[in-house]
Amino acid sequence: MSAMRYTYLGPEGTFTEAALRTLPEAATRELIPMVSVPAALDAVRNGEAAAALVPIENSVEGGVTTTVDELAKGAPLMIYREVVLPIAFALLVRPGTQLKDIKTVTGHPVAQPQVRNWLAANLPDALWESAASNADGARLVQEGRFDAAFAGEFAAATYGLEPLVSEIHDAATAETRFVLVGRPARPAAPTGADKTSVVIWLGDDHPGALLELLQEFAVRGVNLMRIESRPTGQRIGNYCFSVDAEGHITDRRVGEALMGLKRICPQVRFLGSYPRAGVAPADVRPPRPGTTDGEFLAASDWLTQCQDGRF
Repeated sequence: MSAMRYTYLGPEGTFTEAALRTLPEAATRELIPMVSVPAALDAVRNGEAAAALVPIENSVEGGVTTTVDELAKGAPLMIYREVVLPIAFALLVRPGTQLKDIKTVTGHPVAQPQVRNWLAANLPDALWESAASNADGARLVQEGRFDAAFAGEFAAATYGLEPLVSEIHDAATAETRFVLVGRPARPAAPTGADKTSVVIWLGDDHPGALLELLQEFAVRGVNLMRIESRPTGQRIGNYCFSVDAEGHITDRRVGEALMGLKRICPQVRFLGSYPRAGVAPADVRPPRPGTTDGEFLAASDWLTQCQDGRF
């Protein structure tokens, strides 16, 4: 049954699979690797899987544009939760390969900026060519098409390789954020430590257009955690904005900000409200004065009183 299937960016041995296996429900699901992010998401859209786990943001390289773009187009999907995974690479080789033997290396394009300095210092003459995923790079090494691949050390056994060097990262705190995506439904109840994601399209290009969007959040005390512009594909200079905001759609300040955006934008795509990974409600900053649910309700009651002549 599709309800028992989760897809992910494959093949086996990717960081995405490692992230997926941190979810408790993964133990009771059939986990199906897919050749690309679009393929993983299309399986959900087509009803072949209940959900897909895909990478969306890296602390070194920024947004994973394929995922950001796929969530902005096509049949709507919704984010239900996120996973943040620390990232460190191993240089995987066929048994017997030494560092001096390596002339060609491969890995996912997002991996390259995270190992660039190490590569320049240790393999300055090696030729880099990107692979569909880090695990796919390991498979290509297994097949003899490259001498080495940057991938998770856990992928070595799957592809009959050895980690020649472990714990490779230019940024010791590097991490990647993954999202579990399913078909649209009612968001889960707020936890007190939530995030809301939307995609926003500008109506027309004029001075202050982006500022108008940001003000809808700012005047209601909604903090933005990420904003990324992406081309719409229509023409040069035509962009949409992928946004992550603190809070849940049921929070009055967040809901009213989204309503404000809906009034002034030709299109707003709600991508979900979901728990923030690794953040407890006690760690969340309280709303700014004047932006709590109680204060929004009190202001609404006051307006009703004025309309009724009871002020």
